[in-house]
Amino acid sequence: MNRAGRIAALKAAARERILILDGSWGVFIQSKGLTEDDFRGQRFATHNHPLRGDYDVLCLTRPDIVTEVHDAYFAVGADIGETNTFTATAIAQADYGLESAVHDINYEAARLARESADRWTAKTPDKPRFVAGAIGPLNKTLSISPDVNDPGARGVTWDEVYSSYREQVRALHEGGVDLFLVETIFDTLNCKAAIKAILDLEDDGYEPLPIWISGTVTDRSGRTLSGQTVEAFWNSVAHAKPFAVGLNCALGADIMRPYIADLARVADTLVAAYPNAGLPNAMGGYDETPDQTSGMLGEWARSGLVNILGGCCGTTPDHIRRIAEAAAGVTPRQVPERPKAMRLSGLEPFELAG
Repeated sequence: MNRAGRIAALKAAARERILILDGSWGVFIQSKGLTEDDFRGQRFATHNHPLRGDYDVLCLTRPDIVTEVHDAYFAVGADIGETNTFTATAIAQADYGLESAVHDINYEAARLARESADRWTAKTPDKPRFVAGAIGPLNKTLSISPDVNDPGARGVTWDEVYSSYREQVRALHEGGVDLFLVETIFDTLNCKAAIKAILDLEDDGYEPLPIWISGTVTDRSGRTLSGQTVEAFWNSVAHAKPFAVGLNCALGADIMRPYIADLARVADTLVAAYPNAGLPNAMGGYDETPDQTSGMLGEWARSGLVNILGGCCGTTPDHIRRIAEAAAGVTPRQVPERPKAMRLSGLEPFELAG
């Protein structure tokens, strides 16, 4: 099936059922006990910076591990697999001195995911698998000063953020992804740079792909780190006409539910959610069991709040298996038709009916 066919199949599947995204990569990779040599491989054997902890570089140095993660999640019912590219931008990879490897990391990540997805689609043609190009947040922000004594200071410029995302999305597209997932967004301005980088690909002759946008509510305030409410965040990104919008990370399902309900009320597109397996414990681990997580997400599905479900930090293939079982046979959320209005946003939403 070519890419146009896969995109059509993705949209058709979303109309028929609740789609399932994969789960955490960190938990899976950490269980492998990888050493510095695993992260370096032959290509970076003499690199002058420690690489242990740079999970994205494993696409080049331990592709077998990356493929194993994809296969594990597709095997338990995931419809969509994310590329292993959460920090695969020049800005983020500068921490490891790997700016020059960014294109190769993203391209290989997309290729590995594509191979796994196609292999599973061939096994079960009635359940095609899809690849989302994962575009994570940066370690620098356009909206928040890194200096408490200088609110106007910034550690990065718009052009730098845009260029960093542009390099990433081009390589992901060339590697064969079916859609882009801009995720774990805490700064809407960074997100807008990623959106523009994606949309501008069409000017270079690339086929337009669906965009999935996933923000992060950082605490019970119901706001992103840069201060926006969920509705204000949606107003800020709705111009991109995304395939899906949602929330992930930071919170467990019990705390995230009211904010997903807010988004389900206002978003005239698919709504997605992939919370953590609860909040981290004192040791930084996650204690929520697959049954606990799936029980809550199953209720979201039955309440008509979501179109896509998955897991973020702390979730495992067992969590995704149970989430898939909980959502099986449940009618996906019906996308509402909202009346025409001018909708603006700062930290709060503003609506002026026509």
